[in-house]
Amino acid sequence: MMEALLPKSAVIEPTPGLPKTARPSATPNLAVMQAAAVRLPLCFVLTGVMALLISGGVLLAQPDLLAMYHYTPHLIAMTHLFVLGFICSIVMGAMYQLVPVTLETQLFSEKLVKFQFAAHVIGFVGMVWAFWNFNMAMVGAFGSLLTLGVGLFVCNLACTLAKVKSWKVIKFGIASALFWLSATVVAGLILTTAKCWNFISFQPLAAMHAHAHLGVVGVFVMMIVTVSYKLVPMFTLSELQSERRAWWSVAVLNLGLLGAFVAVLLQSPLKLVFALVITVGFVLYGLEIIAILRARNRRHLDWGMKYSLTAIALLIPLSILALVLSWSWLPMTAVTMQLESVYGLLGLFGLVGLAILGMLYKIVPFLVWFHSYSRHIGLAKIPALADMYSVRLQIAGYWTFLAGLAALSLATTWSHESGIRWGGGLLVLSVAIFALNLGKILAHFVRPKVEPFAKKTNSATNTLCPPNP
Repeated sequence: MMEALLPKSAVIEPTPGLPKTARPSATPNLAVMQAAAVRLPLCFVLTGVMALLISGGVLLAQPDLLAMYHYTPHLIAMTHLFVLGFICSIVMGAMYQLVPVTLETQLFSEKLVKFQFAAHVIGFVGMVWAFWNFNMAMVGAFGSLLTLGVGLFVCNLACTLAKVKSWKVIKFGIASALFWLSATVVAGLILTTAKCWNFISFQPLAAMHAHAHLGVVGVFVMMIVTVSYKLVPMFTLSELQSERRAWWSVAVLNLGLLGAFVAVLLQSPLKLVFALVITVGFVLYGLEIIAILRARNRRHLDWGMKYSLTAIALLIPLSILALVLSWSWLPMTAVTMQLESVYGLLGLFGLVGLAILGMLYKIVPFLVWFHSYSRHIGLAKIPALADMYSVRLQIAGYWTFLAGLAALSLATTWSHESGIRWGGGLLVLSVAIFALNLGKILAHFVRPKVEPFAKKTNSATNTLCPPNP
């Protein structure tokens, strides 16, 4: 896939007769990738970027949303816009492209993707509107449509996984994420129905927190952990160092999440124990990623990888904060209540958001390059992947994002509206920089830059082949 598949520069005319270089073991089969659609993943990606820009705009317009406690209709609406509109859209689009590549198979059905995209977009837009207006009946109606879309997504990927006979850690991790995605949607529908008919006795805030952990840890973090076991070795020219350690990390995360969901839902003191179990899973994952990076052959890390690895590093403060908030005797003060919002910010904006931006810097250039230039390989001068975007914009977006995340987290802790506006402004600026870079990439989709090879002149021929004496 992507960089590992392509030459360092796609503008050099190949010389006949040279021996072919062996394809690295980490590189997926090109024939598999040719079957993957390009336009549909891009539709999911663009939908997600649009939802992200809208989320940032609302945060700038109403910074008080983060200055108050997070259990409010408007903040719940914006959280669902960010989670369903941005994160879910991009994860779904990425999975349609990455799963066939990482498992070296073909997607079960591209037709299902079209129906799923329509159900997903209408569903999450309607849910955000209904949450904003606190119309729980409409939340249920649009949530049912979203559930249909999720069902199609899960069915499509489950059938794709079924075509892979052997059980590897990547297949197990993806299957786990699909299970937790289904559980998250079902739990959300139950919560919505309970708001209308009041038939369950769980404390509403505890139920919401349990639902959120199912989605964030079970789906998004599980996907990041699983896919990085393929992508980090691929883009650094390395290998998985310990498959046993990778298996244990995914298994421990699943066990910890199951226990944490029940403990949070029942408000049990055992939630600290299961938070520790999840932390152990993250430690095993971090040890494997470090081992992979130490064994890499590509010493230089591009900025797309730096985005993703920085996101993984945020698991450290997130785990510490999770352990603190899981302590049953933690006093409930204004600051500790705001720390729950900071925990959500670091998890969603920091870990998941930054990881997605790094992943997009890998996926989108390849999708566009493959659509516009793959048929011209060896026949004309075509851009390399690195020529399709600006590295300077990547760097600017990276540091602006981290500065915005730090400022927003501190300001949210102390409910400082001006600080929230400044931190949110930096995050929006970072997203705008990413959108500008994305525009540069998509320009190759609309107007490919294909040039014929330069013809050899007689003078060049005479220089290369001096005349006989």
